[in-house]
Amino acid sequence: MVQTLLDRARAGDAAAFAELVGGHQAELRVHCYRMLGSAQDAEDAVQETLLAAWRGLGGYEQRASLRTWLYTVATNCCLNMRRARSSRPVARPAWEPPPPSRLGEVLWLEPYPDLLLDEVPDRTPDPEVCVESHEAISLAFVTAVQLLPARQRAVLLLRDVLGFRAAEVADMLDTTQEAVTSALKRARAAVRDRPHPGATGGPRPASLAEQELVDALAGALQAADVDTLIGLLTDDVIVSMPPLPFEYHGREPAGRFFREVAFRPGMRYRFLPTGANRQPAFAVYLMDPAGGVWQANGLLVATLSRAGVSAITRFDPSVLSRFGLPRTLPTSS
Repeated sequence: MVQTLLDRARAGDAAAFAELVGGHQAELRVHCYRMLGSAQDAEDAVQETLLAAWRGLGGYEQRASLRTWLYTVATNCCLNMRRARSSRPVARPAWEPPPPSRLGEVLWLEPYPDLLLDEVPDRTPDPEVCVESHEAISLAFVTAVQLLPARQRAVLLLRDVLGFRAAEVADMLDTTQEAVTSALKRARAAVRDRPHPGATGGPRPASLAEQELVDALAGALQAADVDTLIGLLTDDVIVSMPPLPFEYHGREPAGRFFREVAFRPGMRYRFLPTGANRQPAFAVYLMDPAGGVWQANGLLVATLSRAGVSAITRFDPSVLSRFGLPRTLPTSS
């Protein structure tokens, strides 16, 4: 079947090509997201990958599986995009923030909707996979990966997340096995030594405990109960808000941010539950008295641990369309 589709695609049959690659697009999109840290950039990279694969199909010699070849094309497209992508300007807040604990290093990060993750095929894990699937899509891991040099990032994802063998990765990146092994060692050390906020909060809690924590968090947010909210946070919680660079480390700085900015007097919100990066998330809507509607204000993604909420990451409202969420809600809803 695959060979027939391949032959037809090589003869110029676009429908055969679409059928040939269709089952791989969802997982390629997630790989590109891990490489680039942006859902929109990942979509662009997948389209570039499919175009390059269509044009290069005649050069595919079938020495590797079609899936491996597509990952090769996708990885190199992402490496080229990273080199070509211009630096993005630092965002400016519309409010005066309290002094942050530090300025974040990764500002282009975007969340990834769980509804898109549900489209990814459930493949049997390779014995060489070193990063569990839920960890490999978490904001903590994706952020830590963005801090790596591009080649190290590619090697870490291909080896430790996808389970390709060192020899395969060497062929994919047109390098040597020794170079792959060296890059992987450095990448693992860098990710281990530079944990992202919320990455050290401990193992994921049992589902019942997690749901109770999520329910308590949702209640505190909807009630604008800052005291209860702070009580749900871990001592080392991190509050961040890409593309703004500000980070607040610990309960006291986080509480100051929530009191002085997020829940300052006059702010009225609605929160709709959703899921991002296999973590609980809430779409945020702010009452616009002039327009009489709830206006999209952002997305909150919570990282949970047995000790509580170990990180809250806030994204701007532009990401909500990917979650199938509206820009406004009527006051009657």
